[in-house]
Order: sequence, then structure tokens, then C-alpha cells
Amino acid sequence: MAFRVSALNAATFSGHRPTGSGDLTVETHGIAPLTTDQRYGHPARLFTVWFAPQVNMTGVFTGTLAIALGLGFWLGLLAMLIGTVLGSAVVAYLSTWGPRTGAGQLPNARMAFGDLVVVPGILQWGSSIAWDALVGLFGGEALAALLGVPFWSAVLIVLVVQGVVGFFGYELIHRLQAVLTVILFITFAVFTVKLVSGHDIVVAPSAAGADLAGAFVFEVTIALSLAISWASYAADFSRYLPSDSSRWQVFGYSFAGIALAYSFVQGIGIAAAAVIGEHTADGVHAVMGGGLLGGSALLVIALAAIGSGVMNDYSGSLALQTIGVRVRRPVSAVIVTVLAFGLILWLHAADTATRFTDVLLLVSYWIPAFVAVVVVDWMLRVRGRPSIDPSAEPTARRDAVAALFTFVLAYVAAVPFMNTTLIQGAVATAWHGADIAYFVNFIVALALYGSYRLLAVKTRRR
Repeated sequence: MAFRVSALNAATFSGHRPTGSGDLTVETHGIAPLTTDQRYGHPARLFTVWFAPQVNMTGVFTGTLAIALGLGFWLGLLAMLIGTVLGSAVVAYLSTWGPRTGAGQLPNARMAFGDLVVVPGILQWGSSIAWDALVGLFGGEALAALLGVPFWSAVLIVLVVQGVVGFFGYELIHRLQAVLTVILFITFAVFTVKLVSGHDIVVAPSAAGADLAGAFVFEVTIALSLAISWASYAADFSRYLPSDSSRWQVFGYSFAGIALAYSFVQGIGIAAAAVIGEHTADGVHAVMGGGLLGGSALLVIALAAIGSGVMNDYSGSLALQTIGVRVRRPVSAVIVTVLAFGLILWLHAADTATRFTDVLLLVSYWIPAFVAVVVVDWMLRVRGRPSIDPSAEPTARRDAVAALFTFVLAYVAAVPFMNTTLIQGAVATAWHGADIAYFVNFIVALALYGSYRLLAVKTRRR
């Protein structure tokens, strides 16, 4: 018996939507697919909507981990670039689905998972909250230093502002990111110049032999996890584009925005590790100096956190609807913001570096298997079809069960390869900390689900 994803069209999941660029009214439209006459915009706007959210202190701090692992500047930079390019390519490819379906990434996943999409949906919703916390942490620190207020109150200010933007939705987010792209690039470029002129950035590796190899692989995975974490959001920010939008342009602008931004900010982190350390906001303030320049830098860090956080709020609101919670999109965006507040306080309470790395990896370990499953399903459906209406696509119950089974089994298979303080996999430990869990997760899911679907197709043709 086939499960149809017509639930995407429930009244709660539709509503008012922006009618064109500059329409900044509240978007109440949720996960219901957009028809072709409701689309607008050009793929070029994907560059700024993906560039600005990455230019924040989360990316800078992630870059510092390469030095903490003992890689040194050049090896750290190489490992970071490999992971960033791989992760960015995945997100850019999934972004091309938005114009072809008029739906977000999790709603599109209903075609593969059917009603069992509730499992990756819950994980994606939780990931949105976690990412809100990871970026809000540094925004709160910067604003607290700038205003001289307690950390918790500074975090509250950051979250309230981003909650308002998330409440308004798609068009305001695109407009905000276009403005922030310019502001953030200029500020971080000035920071880079100040850093290079006053500090020794080329640090030699402190690890050697097998430890160095393990650290290199681990850094590739850390950078990959940062970029690929957007995979379950990808089509959310391209779903309003016309169905005839160039796929190469959608891919190219998305890839360029993510890859260039992450390479930029993580490169700063690798170069500035000795200066920034665990005191990110204070470290930037020290490099920029006091007065107007230093204060402006702290303000921009807070703005950067808001720019990234609104993406999490928005996609989190779509995820909550996808799992069946019939709450209007603006309200569910606020819910994500509120829940992030407690997690930020927890991250700030102890060893920030350890907790940061654990959350960074754990919130994304499931994504490669998710990508493998939905891509296999997509490739079998899309052949010869320029567009798909996900609300009209049937999903055989056995295919949905197989998708979920594969998803879970791939995660279990990846556990021995994980390297966090919470999960110390036997293989990762034996390989001197080399974490290849993301790659194992993807390959296992691709092999299992791909084989199943190909066999199922052959069986049904007989």
C-alpha cells in the first residue's frame, strides 16, 4: 500500500507567502509545496543567503581546532579545505531540488521516508536548536563584552532579535543576509589584516607520525561536519525560485557562498588560534584593539550570530511541521529560539572547546545517511522529469521502512569510527583519533538502500 505525502498540503502548513523580492510581510506559509505561479527570484541571491550565515565566530573557532589537534597551519588549512569542499558540494546539490519541487528539504524527504520522516525530522529539529546554541554562544559573549552586561542577558538580546527575523521568514532572511554579507566580509577582512600584521600565523605541526595522520583525518571530518550540517536545510532557501531556474546556477551560487565563507573564517581561525584560543570574543577584541574598532568588531560578531541563527530558526520551524506538529511556521520558529537559550548556557558553563566539538559532531553524524537515502530515492523518481510535486508522489510502505532501517543501521555501523568525548569508537581510537564516521555512515546507507531500491525496481518489472 502506498503512502501519499498529501499531508504536506494541510491548511496549517500553507498561508501567506511573500509575492516577490522586498515583500517583508510575515510569512505564515509552511511546508506546503509552492506552485509555479508562486515563485520568484534569481539563483544569484543564494550566494549571500549562504555566505553570511557562515561568517561568524563558530567557523573561526572551528578553525582553531586544527591547531589544537597539532596539525600546524598548512596541514590544518589543507584538511579544512578538503572537508569544506566536500560538505559544500552536498548542500549545493540538494539546493537544486528547491526550484524543482517548491518544497523544503525535510518535506522533500517525505518522498523517501513517507510518514517515517518523523525520525530524521526530530533529529533535524534538534540539530536546529543545537546550531542555534553554537552560534548564539559567541554572539552572547561578544555582546556581553560590548555592553558590560551578564552573559545570559546578552544571549537573550541576541535570541530575541533573531527570533523576530525568523518570525517574519523567508524574504526578510534573504534581505538580511544580503546586507550582512557586505558588513561581515569587510569586518572579518579588517580582522584578518590586523591579525597578519601583528602575529606569527604559520605554526608548525606539534603532532607527528600516526598521531599527525589521525589529526589530519579528524580535521577533515570536523570541517566536513560544519558544511554538511546545512544539508537538511538546503532546499528551504531555494524553494521560492522559479521551477525553470538554472540548476548549474543554483548549485554554483550555493556552493560558492558556503565554500568561500567557510574557507575564509576557518582560515582565520587556523591563523589566529594562538591569539583567540577559547576566549573567542575577547581574542578578537584584543587583536582589533580597543575603542571604536574593537567595539564595532564585537557588535558585528553578535550580528553574525543573528544572521546564522535565523537560518536555524527557519529550518527548525519547517522540521517541526514536517514531523506532524500543526503549529504555524512563525510560532514554531520562536519555539526553536527559546529552546536554544538553555543549551547556550550549558555550553558556556564549562569546557567550551570540548563541549563545542562534541555538539558540532554529534548533531550531524546522521546527515550523510539521510543524504544517501533521499538522493537514491530522488534519482529513481526524477529521471526525465523537470519538476516534481512532492505532495502527489506515492511512497510504498516497504520502501519507507527500508529507508528508515537503512538510516538507523548506517548510524550504528558508524559508531566504532566516531571520536568524541561521549562516543570513543574502537576504530577511531586505534587509528589515533581519525574519525571517518561521516564517510562510513554515507557509504553504508548508499550501498544498502541503493541495492534495495534497484532490486525492488527489477522485481516490480517482472
